Amino acid sequence: MPTELPTVLRRLPRNIFLRGAATLVPPTQERDRSKIPDEYKWDLTPIYPSDQAWRTEKDRLAAELPKLREFQGALASSANRLADALETQSHFDKELTRLYVYASMMSDQDTRVSTYQGMQQEMIQLSATLGTESAFIEPEILQMDNATIARFIAEEPRLDIYRQYLDDIARRRAHTLSNAEEKLLAASSVMASGPSSVFGIFTDADFPYPSVTLSDGKTARLDKAAFALHRASTTREDRQKVMEAFFTALGKYRATIGSMTNSNVQTSVFYAHARKYETSLQASLDGPNIPVSVYSRLVEGVNRNLASFHRYLKLRRRMLAVTELHYYDLYAPLVASVNLSYPVDAAERNILAALAPLGPEYSAGAKRSFTERWIDMYPTEGKHAGAYSNGAAYDVHPYMLLNYNGKYDDMSTLAHELGHTMHSYFSNKTQPYPLSSYTTFVAEVASTFNEALLLDYMLRQIKDDSTRLSLLGNYLESVKGTVFRQTQFAEFELRMHEMVEKGQPLTGDELSKLYSEIVRRYYGHDQGVCIVDDYVANEWAMIPHFYSAFYVFQYATSFTACSALSEKVLARQPGATERYLKFISAGRSRYPIDLLKDAGVDMITDEPLELTVKKMNRVMDEMEKLLDKKETN
Repeated sequence: MPTELPTVLRRLPRNIFLRGAATLVPPTQERDRSKIPDEYKWDLTPIYPSDQAWRTEKDRLAAELPKLREFQGALASSANRLADALETQSHFDKELTRLYVYASMMSDQDTRVSTYQGMQQEMIQLSATLGTESAFIEPEILQMDNATIARFIAEEPRLDIYRQYLDDIARRRAHTLSNAEEKLLAASSVMASGPSSVFGIFTDADFPYPSVTLSDGKTARLDKAAFALHRASTTREDRQKVMEAFFTALGKYRATIGSMTNSNVQTSVFYAHARKYETSLQASLDGPNIPVSVYSRLVEGVNRNLASFHRYLKLRRRMLAVTELHYYDLYAPLVASVNLSYPVDAAERNILAALAPLGPEYSAGAKRSFTERWIDMYPTEGKHAGAYSNGAAYDVHPYMLLNYNGKYDDMSTLAHELGHTMHSYFSNKTQPYPLSSYTTFVAEVASTFNEALLLDYMLRQIKDDSTRLSLLGNYLESVKGTVFRQTQFAEFELRMHEMVEKGQPLTGDELSKLYSEIVRRYYGHDQGVCIVDDYVANEWAMIPHFYSAFYVFQYATSFTACSALSEKVLARQPGATERYLKFISAGRSRYPIDLLKDAGVDMITDEPLELTVKKMNRVMDEMEKLLDKKETN
């Protein structure tokens, strides 16, 4: 069915700010983009050689979009006519996506440049136009009976790649509106993107980030990068001061950010009800055909396993040698004496070696990303924070944005984003455009898979107890951040949507109250496991993923799926590698639950989470033995 968000925005991989890739640039590292060697900057000319070439293509596409009207009222006349219409729509979507990719990534090089912000806004408007022009397609298909559609597919081979799309239309028949109503919803997408756009500009450019004086006497301005670095300081006084200052500053704007959040949630609920869904959760999961029980099972399962999470927090308290663990202690290095530093060339060697079990074709594709300028590696002034992979320019190749700072976390993030990139690379070259994009539910499997292979490789290279403790601790950090933290976010997101659906107010104060309640339960505040100070209640205000409805839970489900799949590949289980490569080549040729089941993991059961928790406890067993050994020596 037509989406309320522009089609192009659905296809783009989300940014992954929460991976922790945003870090402060060392004083010796160049921040002037013009002085960074070209080999460490992506080359966007394969998309368009210049802004003028972009403008020419944009104007050409805008002039062609009305051609879709030629098909209105005639889709049921013949299989050939239906195929022509779907191919035309798909072609326009592909070209529009390519235009958006260029504009968005040019903007991400320096978010201060308004020219590219304007180009992105043009693409949102053009995408809304495409949605309006094509709004008749699904209502007309819905007027055709299933027998006619089956006959058309049999008669016209070009329709075969649209088979699942046509099945989806029939499956969602009750939630597709009339032609006029679909046009109205499509046209409203420009307004619907407002809260997310405002949040992004506010937090990236306009928010008055606080400054603090650190224990060494230096002053640090706590933008996203500096906050990510200094909250992990080995000096406890500094990380406490940094976290308190940052979250307190956020709290001063909780009314404003709360209003943005409320508008975004209200939009989500409006579209769900307009399409006759009972809840916005049902509406969000119905697209990729994911049972609501998968979401609820995850939240219930993680709450059921909080004892294992609390075991990790107690282990962290022991390793930091503090009598009372606080929330501001959660990012400090577990083994402060180990300096895990990896320049880009070392990271490349380690990652490529770690990925060798996936075979020569995978390795060759991964190598190209380093040698053919697919990556924008280092932080520079005004550059978009965090890290992401963007594989939406179908006829080109995927790209990666990093803010690399030479730490193990940065190397792990590079491996993570390379997983997304190779997923897009294999899917784009295997599937036709209509089937090439993969759903967000499976998006994090390939990225987390690469992190797992990197950790396994590094542990096989390193025998030093302290370094092994650090790497094993890094795995636990991933479980904390990807399974428990993202599920905590998912529960918060579900609760705030439920509040709106019940007609309850969603102010900044209410959001902070709700967030505090959930985070204190997860971290065992009342049991004294980890003290969650009052200012942490404002943390929700910095999370961009809440502007993509019911997105974050898929980090957790993907991680648990990856735990099962990666161990089978590492154990060289017969057929495991081949099944995995088939999985990352499948795009959206099948529903995500079915794709994962074919790869070897059933997400409708508790097994993926339970296997993850078991591995987590095995890692803690090993770490406790290493600690006992160190303490007795």
